[in-house]
Amino acid sequence: MGWVRRSKEQLARRVAQDIHDGAYVNLGIGMPTLVANHLPPGVEVILHSENGILGMGASPPAGSEDYDLINAGKQPVTLLPGGAFFHHADSFAMMRGGHIDICVLGAFQVSARGDLANWHTGEADAIPAVGGAMDLAVGARQTWVMMDLLTRQGQSKLVEQCTYPLTAVGCVKRIYGDLATLECTPAGLKLVDLVDGLERSKLESLLGLPIAG
Repeated sequence: MGWVRRSKEQLARRVAQDIHDGAYVNLGIGMPTLVANHLPPGVEVILHSENGILGMGASPPAGSEDYDLINAGKQPVTLLPGGAFFHHADSFAMMRGGHIDICVLGAFQVSARGDLANWHTGEADAIPAVGGAMDLAVGARQTWVMMDLLTRQGQSKLVEQCTYPLTAVGCVKRIYGDLATLECTPAGLKLVDLVDGLERSKLESLLGLPIAG
């Protein structure tokens, strides 16, 4: 095959390196929470959690968890000096008011032009739970998606047009995947980087979409 997928930790590190100094960032439930553990030293990033935390730190060491201090995914976290707790309504006001610079979300599908579907697969037995995803997707200044680019069955999660119920239209600016980093533009997907050994033509074949260099 000649190439190796990024692990979850490698992918989290790749996202973290693009977050600018001084950014207010929300990390979505699931894989995006790993980004908190890979923020570069010397860069101040203020992490927000929609359940009402600002100034969230990395995951605590094993045995030091405080289950009264959790993120929106109910995972134990730490609080940095100066961090704050507040009401859920105030947290959503931050999201809806444009006070979050970047949100990093997972996704079921993303269209080539940046439409996001990340809350419901449309399956009859699925439990729809949009949470704060819609508020973040339209309220944050930039929405980044962090995900594997293919399903376990090998189908592309990047599509010409989403078939799952939409979270928001045209909100995704960048996709951080296990095989490549891509930008969503009005003209379609644009390549930022690839894992070593993978060529753009092969990526296009896997995704079934054209990718500009």
